[in-house]
Order: sequence, then C-alpha cells, then structure tokens
Amino acid sequence: MEDRIITYGGQAVIEGVLMRGQKAFAVAMRAPDGNVVVHTEPLAKVYRSGITKIPFLRGVILLWDALGLGMRALTLSANTQTGEDEKLEGAPLYLTLGLSLAFSIGLFFLLPAAIGGWVEGLLVPAGGGGVLPAPALNVAASTSGLWLGNLIEGILKLALLIGYIWGIGFMPDVKRLFGYHGAEHKTINAYEAGAELTPESVAKFPLEHTRCGTAFLLTLVLLSILVFTVLGPLPMLWRLVSRVLLIPVLAGLAVEYIRWTANHLDSRFVQWIIKPNLALQKLTTREPDAKMLEVAIASFNAMREAEKQ
Repeated sequence: MEDRIITYGGQAVIEGVLMRGQKAFAVAMRAPDGNVVVHTEPLAKVYRSGITKIPFLRGVILLWDALGLGMRALTLSANTQTGEDEKLEGAPLYLTLGLSLAFSIGLFFLLPAAIGGWVEGLLVPAGGGGVLPAPALNVAASTSGLWLGNLIEGILKLALLIGYIWGIGFMPDVKRLFGYHGAEHKTINAYEAGAELTPESVAKFPLEHTRCGTAFLLTLVLLSILVFTVLGPLPMLWRLVSRVLLIPVLAGLAVEYIRWTANHLDSRFVQWIIKPNLALQKLTTREPDAKMLEVAIASFNAMREAEKQ
C-alpha cells in the first residue's frame, strides 16, 4: 500500500486526465469527435533519482517538475481540442510557468503580506521592527500588533485562495475540469481499494483524496501563517522578501506533511487533522459522468502499461 501511495497521482486537464507513475505518465483526452485519445511519455530521470529519497528537498524539486509536467499535459489537451500540433517545452514552457508562479505569489503571498505589514506597522513601535512610525506602545500592545498583522495576513491568504477557487468554479469550462478532477480522484481511490476499474465500479468511490493538490495548497497557506508569525515583525522590504524566499521551505514541509498523513490514515488523529483538506476539495471537484470516468480509467491503465516498458 505504501508504494501505491507514493507512486500514483494525477491531475485534471482540458477534457482529460493526467496520471503519473514512477517511470511514465499518461494523458487521456476526449477529442471533439468523441474518441478517447491517449498520450504516454517517460518521466524525467529526477523521478527515479536518489533525490526522491531525501525528505523536504525531494518535495521542492519534484513539485517544480510536476508543475512543468502539468503545463505539458494542459498543452497536449488543448491541442487535442483545437486540432493543432504545437509543443510547449523548453524556454517557452518555463517562461509560462514562471509567469504563472509570479502571479500566484504576488496575489496569494505578497499582497496579504503587504496589507498585514501595514496593519502591523500601525500597532508595533518602529524600534520593534514596524514599518511605519507609531506612538510608543507597551510590550503587550506590540505583541498584539504583531499577532494581529499576521492574523490579517493569514485570513487574507485563506480568503483569496478559497474565494478564487469558489469564483472560477462557476465557469462552465472549469466545472468540467473539476468533473475530470473528481474522476481522477475516484479512479485512484478505486485502485487503492483494489476495486475493478470500470466506470460503474469507480463511480462508487469518494471524490476526495488525501494527496490532492488542493490539500497541498491549503497546507502551504496554513504553514505559512505559523512560520511567518515566528519570524516576528520585519521591515516591509524584508517582510516581502521573506515571503518569497521561504516558499521552497514551506513547499517542502507541506509535501512531507501530505505524505505523512497519507501513510497514517488509520490514525484517528490524522483522520481529524486532514478534514479541512478534504473539505476544501468539495470546491475543486464535481461528480463526474460516465464518460469522464472512462477517460480517467483509460489514462490510469495507459500509465500502468507504460510503467512496464
């Protein structure tokens, strides 16, 4: 069971599903003519290197590579819908990925940090690291200002994350994407339970999965609140710089947390602490139809076959 937990994952793409193993990945897509198109490729050597054994470091490197893999799969699925044959790889791929990450970091990390720092600067004396001059305050007031600034920053992060996911969920194309996300989860849940991989069988399994990327995002945000509070008050420039520089550290911690909880699901304590992660997935998944399940199963089976080569 542990090998299964570590090995298999996936994500939804445009009218399709990506499934990733240890040696290969597959993307199955529903073409405009109704047929299921399957594409398989070997994975980069990093997935089989010794770095995957190093805690914390493995999470950062594999996460970056997985983002590139996701962009590649999205390109394949988009090309299937348009009939074009255009690869997004090399410099264009990493430029697109870099711009997407920059936007995400700016919206979900720097904006809340700037607002929280401004509030903190109003309440914490300048000598204590505040960003704006403020009247002399006692230690209790300074501490409360620090906590309030970080609390506001954390609340804004959570609100932006949940609000963004909730908002895009009303778009018809995103609703279908979330349906394929649900199909991906159900297929992996069925496989890990040893069930037959047919649409009828897979449909009975839960939409939520403990290793979902949505769970990673929520864990990353919650960890950032704790870590940045420990740092204490900082001048605005260093406050913003710290939010960027510590993202790889937070990502490594989040990946290890997700892996640990996935390997200890028999614990009642673990079942309790992962409830927020599972609850948020209600926003990023939709109940898939039989055709979506067929695509997810085709992707999973193709990935498994490619792993044997």
